[in-house]
Amino acid sequence: MKKEIEHALSEIAEIEDIDVYGRVSKVQGLLVECIGLHHAVSVGSRCHVVTRNGKKVLVEVVGLDQQKAMLMPYSSVEGIGVGCKVVIDHEESVVYPDMSWQGRIINSLGEPVDDKGPLIKGGKAYPYRNSPPHASKRKPVAGKIDLGVRAINTFLSCCKGQRMGIFAGSGVGKSMLVSMLTKFSKADIKVIGLIGERGRELYEFIHEYLGEEGLKSAVIIAATSDESALMRRQAAYLTMTVSEYFRDQGKNVLCLMDSVTRFAMAQREIGLSAGEPPATKGYTPTVFVEMPQLLERAGPGLPGQGDITGLFSVLVEGDDHNEPISDAVRGILDGHIVLDRAIADRGRYPAINILRSVSRTLPNCNTTEQNQIVSKARSYLSTYEDMAEMIRLGAYRQGSSAEVDEAMLYYPKIEAFLAQEANEHTNLEQCYAIMQNILNGGDAQMPQQDNNVEAANTASANNHKALGQQ
Repeated sequence: MKKEIEHALSEIAEIEDIDVYGRVSKVQGLLVECIGLHHAVSVGSRCHVVTRNGKKVLVEVVGLDQQKAMLMPYSSVEGIGVGCKVVIDHEESVVYPDMSWQGRIINSLGEPVDDKGPLIKGGKAYPYRNSPPHASKRKPVAGKIDLGVRAINTFLSCCKGQRMGIFAGSGVGKSMLVSMLTKFSKADIKVIGLIGERGRELYEFIHEYLGEEGLKSAVIIAATSDESALMRRQAAYLTMTVSEYFRDQGKNVLCLMDSVTRFAMAQREIGLSAGEPPATKGYTPTVFVEMPQLLERAGPGLPGQGDITGLFSVLVEGDDHNEPISDAVRGILDGHIVLDRAIADRGRYPAINILRSVSRTLPNCNTTEQNQIVSKARSYLSTYEDMAEMIRLGAYRQGSSAEVDEAMLYYPKIEAFLAQEANEHTNLEQCYAIMQNILNGGDAQMPQQDNNVEAANTASANNHKALGQQ
């Protein structure tokens, strides 16, 4: 009897799994409705739609409605029609990162796009959507990171595990600043997510800003503006997933994402297609749920792990820094770097407005001497900006205020210090030393640049202002 049962069980084990499939019932815009699968899938499940010409299109379940499943494709809906077969993809939505991914360029699905062969599969699965370490168990944010940009190093110091936003309207030099941070920042590994940006930026990041040497310590995840909303959203998730892998290996990771706004736009597109009501400026409620879940994944790790220092750019629509996405992101992150169009218009790059920018780790991360330098320089900038209109009109008479006279003396020198070419790098110690020299009455003497670095970046420097306006 026992043998008969074992034989029966072995025969049952050999029976193939039931092939559950559905059929397309409607295609409207980017939304594909399917009947017959609502009982077997959930939101986030993946399926394949077999098109009329026999191709398989990867889709994701974005909503369920009684007898229907609502699907969105990772590519085009071309070839999909009513009656097309929809098959469940049983593979989990995970990726297997590996240390060998350094120096590679991959797409949203974890596939290589750099003609360097297939990616080596790591031993542990990392989900695209992951939860950050519990807040009570994380290490504190500590230890300044050298980002190589004078304005940030001096006035907006960033620590390991901190999350900063770069807020700018179009054409103010946001991408150029991100490029400088990519090239000059000191980190074990840089994970760069290009989310919904121009296709040409991928070439520029590699050949003009990173170079072959810089690429060796970086991983680039790219989803350009012509790709589907799911691919753009997935690229942001994968950027954080890869960062988490390297963090778990004990690395100090610099995660740069350009931009969070494109991620929000992709999520809005998905939400509207799935039938969500538009809320603030057309953004759906899930946008404001997904953003903190994405951004909170950056930050310090657990004891024994590395950190993820996050620098996230935000495209400010209409130069309104209180528009919904900017306002929401500013409340989540640990500081914001504001790029000002008026500063860019007068030719000073990077166009960082020091007085409107904040790093929430200051003043605790600085020494007393450094805080005194920063406080004094900011007071000169503030005093001058308060009187700038009167000074330009000639309505201010020199000698009326000793404080304003002093600010007028130091303001041009501080402005010269803040201006930085794309091929210039200044470390933390040099930044404070130069600023101290300025406040002592000296000039803004910049350090000599390494000849090799300067030669490698000649083209980038020549195009600095032109690229900043794009």
